[in-house]
Amino acid sequence: MASRLIDEDPALAHEHALAASRRAGRIAIVRETLGITAYATGDFALALRELRTYRRISGKDDQIALMVDSERGIGRPDRALETGRAVDRSALETPVRVALAIAMSGARLDQGDLELALGELEIPELDPDRAFEWSPALFAARAAVLEDLGRDDEAEFWSHRAEVAAQALGVDEAGDEEIFIEDSLIEGEDDFADGTEPADGTEPADESAPAVEAEPESTVTEPTVEDEVRELLGEDESDESEPEA
Repeated sequence: MASRLIDEDPALAHEHALAASRRAGRIAIVRETLGITAYATGDFALALRELRTYRRISGKDDQIALMVDSERGIGRPDRALETGRAVDRSALETPVRVALAIAMSGARLDQGDLELALGELEIPELDPDRAFEWSPALFAARAAVLEDLGRDDEAEFWSHRAEVAAQALGVDEAGDEEIFIEDSLIEGEDDFADGTEPADGTEPADESAPAVEAEPESTVTEPTVEDEVRELLGEDESDESEPEA
């Protein structure tokens, strides 16, 4: 529930996470969720505490970027940089590594080191001709630093690449691992050169494919806080027993 609510109502998501933490404080995903929702609501001190606990319990560094940003949020860019440097970046998954680079760049900006902030973003994933899930944020971060440096032409280029990457990722519904940005997207040309683009912007249906009947709509009851705790704990709804300490 917390993960489903966090974008539309971070405060309510945080309440669900707090409820879960009171019953299952030793479970890593509960502490992670609480840390993420605390970050979303601007409680950076709590976010940092919970994400540290999650890291200790799970042994994972996948929330390191939020930890760095939380240090920034409480006004400690020096500690933020120390936190980021303490992990082996080569061992991180690519999206986490990119998010960390952006957070580290932000910490450099907090210190007023614009060139170093730009340097933090000089990573192999900074390829203007390819779009991945993390590309728009990376390109936009570079554009922002270049703008601060007064390099407006370069900033405009990377800002445009961020928009193009976001458009390309939105067009592709298949979840491909990698999308090559076509010239038609760069130039703003129509993706459907033969004029057969549907009015709603979707791709033409494959008439050779068998028709798929839509499943009947079902009425969904909104889960309660207790349901959320059970979901996080992996409990069956019929099991009302408290988790073992």
